[in-house]
Formats: sequence, C-alpha cells, structure tokens
Amino acid sequence: MTLSTQLDHLPYLEHKPHGTSPYLGLVCITFSKEVRFRTITRTRYLQLSEEQRANTLRELYQDNLQRLDGALTFCQQHKIQLYRMSSGLFPMSDMEDEIGASILEEMSADLAKIGQRAEKLAIRMVLHPDQYVVLSSDSKEVVATSIKILERHARTMDLMSLPRSVWSLMNIHGGKAQRPEKLVRVISELPENIKSRLTLENDEYAYSSSEILAVCKSAGVPMVFDAHHHICHENLDSYDEPSVAEMFAAARETWANPQWQMVHISNGEQAFNDRKHSNLITAMPSVYHQAPWIEVEAKHKEEAINHLRSWWLMQNNL
Repeated sequence: MTLSTQLDHLPYLEHKPHGTSPYLGLVCITFSKEVRFRTITRTRYLQLSEEQRANTLRELYQDNLQRLDGALTFCQQHKIQLYRMSSGLFPMSDMEDEIGASILEEMSADLAKIGQRAEKLAIRMVLHPDQYVVLSSDSKEVVATSIKILERHARTMDLMSLPRSVWSLMNIHGGKAQRPEKLVRVISELPENIKSRLTLENDEYAYSSSEILAVCKSAGVPMVFDAHHHICHENLDSYDEPSVAEMFAAARETWANPQWQMVHISNGEQAFNDRKHSNLITAMPSVYHQAPWIEVEAKHKEEAINHLRSWWLMQNNL
C-alpha cells in the first residue's frame, strides 16, 4: 500500500463528531524541560572530519528520535492529539555531503516506528519548515535551496511512515511579496511527496489572508488561517471583527476534508496587535469554536493549552 492511499485505512482519521471541541496542538517543545531536542551548528559541523561528522550525526539523530518518541508520550499523557515537530530534528540532513541523509536512510526502521506509534495514539503530526523556505524568491538559488529543504523534510516524513496528505502537512508562508504567479508556478512543479502535504499560511507582512487565499485556490493547496497574523496585517482591534470569521470560512473551503482544517492562534505580548507572542492565550476568535484543529503558538506551550482548556473550551459546554 502506498503512502498516498493509506488514508482510507487509518481508523483515527474519521471525521470528528459535530459539535465536539477543537483539538489544541503543541508546538515543538514544552515549557517544562520534558520535551527538548539537540542540535549542532553548521560552523561546528564543518570543523569535523567526514568520520567525525557521521559519528556525531548518528548519535545526535538517534537521541533526537528517542526525544521525539518522548514527545509523543508527553502528548498521550496530556491528551494532546496534535503535535508540530521541530524542523530542526535532524540538523545537517540537507547538507551537500549527504552524510545526514544517508544516516536517516539507515535509521528507516526506527523512523517508521514513530509514524506507526502516532497512528496508534491518534496523534496528528505536522511540520512548519523554517523561515528560509521562500518559494517565491527572485533568486533561483534561494528557490532551489528552499525546494531542497522541503524535499529533505518530505523524505524524512516518508521514512516516518507519515501519510502523503495534508493530514501530515508541511506549512509555509508565501515569502516574497507580490509574486503570487511565481509562487503558484513553483508549487505546481513540486514533487508529489511535497505538494501532497503542502499548506500555505497568511502572515503579517507579505501575504494578507485574502492574498494567500487566492494563491491557495490557484495552486490547489489548503490555507492555514492565522487569526493573529490577520488582525496584525489589517490593524484590527478584535478577533471578532467580521473579516476574521469570513477568512476562517474561506480558508475552510480550500480543505478537501473540512474536518482536517488547521488554524493558528497567538496573542500579542504587550498589546493586542503586538506581533511578539504572549505567554498564554487570553483572547480567542469566537469562530474558532468551529475549528477542528488549532496550533497554540504561545511561549508557555502546554501551560497555554491547559489555560485554554480551563476557560475557552468550557464555553462550548455552556
């Protein structure tokens, strides 16, 4: 069975019952020290001999894989069904020397166990590649590097037995402003294991909600709506401004399965429109009660999830 057809056979992908509370997602690490990952800098890596590079990466990858398994355990214990993996889980795996990439292939059996365990625990695993992925850049080199990064992530997700669908999405921003046609064209040429997982998100600067929505419709990829990015871009003073609900609904239409729709939430640190994230979430769009999956982008991570459960999710039951 191919990854692209596995979805029909996964029991945990059933539609959520109508009226149930949204799933709140943990982003990468915990506020406590329970979920942490190791890394290595490019400078340090380049100082090593080829043998040292292989030994260092092999030990680091194995350790981070165990820590990722620990992240699934944390999510299970805290009833968290959505987890965003760190884009830096396997540093240097996209280097030209291909040492890291080869080691990941060697570890394929152990990597596959992660996806299998996520399936068993009904935990949705997603990814947000770093800010250096810019598919709409004027530079051919930047676009090529961006695609290479996405290819590495997609291959790793394949090795982890994660479905080739937006259930296991890779979410990116539009990148270079005023380049929608180029963005659509580059997306159309992406390999299947990338495009089948790709989603696009609105941001505070380059692509407004309506602009990225148009790209998503043209490119045939789902839109991840971020309410805080939207209010910052449009300089709004409430999450209940009509355009928030309108864009949430419009974004939902880009998902072939609306029950897989994912959105983001964050709050401003010092003021409502502050782009810096706050510790906890104290304000939510009312329309988000209709969201199936919400990634919580707050500094206090699991504490922010617990705080939302203590007041906002309770509103569903009033």
